[in-house]
Amino acid sequence: MIEELPPSYFALVMATGVNSVGCYLLGMELISIGMFWLNIFFYLILCTAFLLRFTWYRKEFLADLFDHAKGPGFFTIVAATCILGTQFVLIQNNYSVALILWFVGIILWLLITYTIFTTFTIKEKKPTLAEGINGAWLLAVVSTQALAVLSAKLSMHMVEYKLIMNFFAFSMWLWGGMQYIWMMSLIFYRYTFFKFSPDDLSPPYWINMGAMAISTMAGSLLIINTPHAPFLLSTLAFLKGFSIFYWATGTWWIPMLVILAVWRHVYQKFPISYDPLYWGAVFPLGMYTVSTFEMAEAMSLDFLFPIPKYFIYLALMAWTITFFGLLHKLVRRLLP
Repeated sequence: MIEELPPSYFALVMATGVNSVGCYLLGMELISIGMFWLNIFFYLILCTAFLLRFTWYRKEFLADLFDHAKGPGFFTIVAATCILGTQFVLIQNNYSVALILWFVGIILWLLITYTIFTTFTIKEKKPTLAEGINGAWLLAVVSTQALAVLSAKLSMHMVEYKLIMNFFAFSMWLWGGMQYIWMMSLIFYRYTFFKFSPDDLSPPYWINMGAMAISTMAGSLLIINTPHAPFLLSTLAFLKGFSIFYWATGTWWIPMLVILAVWRHVYQKFPISYDPLYWGAVFPLGMYTVSTFEMAEAMSLDFLFPIPKYFIYLALMAWTITFFGLLHKLVRRLLP
């Protein structure tokens, strides 16, 4: 199991964490706290498994890291670390652990970002665009925005460093948006000008929406933080406009992805079975819930509150189904 561990498995922590945050914001505290402790367990188990894989199966580990299709999956480690840190802030008011996770997230972000994109640039043998790019590339955007979110949350507590933390969050928010424009252009080109089979439409394509949802959340938190960082006042109109732009783009993707999922599984009869990649589809549903809530609160858009109020149940249902799929697979592995 460890030898074949997919690099994107930390999406399990991302999906669990964001659903926990959504439940907390919507007053489901018991579920939120339960998922919080479960997420700590998931995070520690996956950290141990990844370290063992790096130690015992370094060749396979590095092969995945330098692979165009699999390498971006490592960005889930960064996003998971930051989302867990956000849980510590919201649910436990534990800023010390959250700060440690923030530092770990920055170090991992730097290592993974420059290792992957430097390798992709200089490697001699490269895949075609159709073979090399997929929705998982947008995990680079998600990891960047996850750092922006945690930075914005921490800035509310760190009195002496509020300005610096908000400037860092703002910078990461801008960079994440630029990344999305670059990568989404290639992915949309792949969508429309290359042959698309049911096998190509893997669950990480839901990150198309998830990357916009977490960008919306980061922008909304910066709007809320405006009183703590005067320089943000001059960009307030920009922050509000682009946050709605991100939210509208993410919302556009939802019907499109549902239609493509129906085409894949109903029309093309592609079998549904548990795949770790499905956590990459659960995460965007939870993040859309949280980001809509945060945006509605930041801009007093009260008419939007019914969306997260009901969308959270869809996100929890998707998480539950995928979690039982994981349990079923583990049982079959342990008790063949």
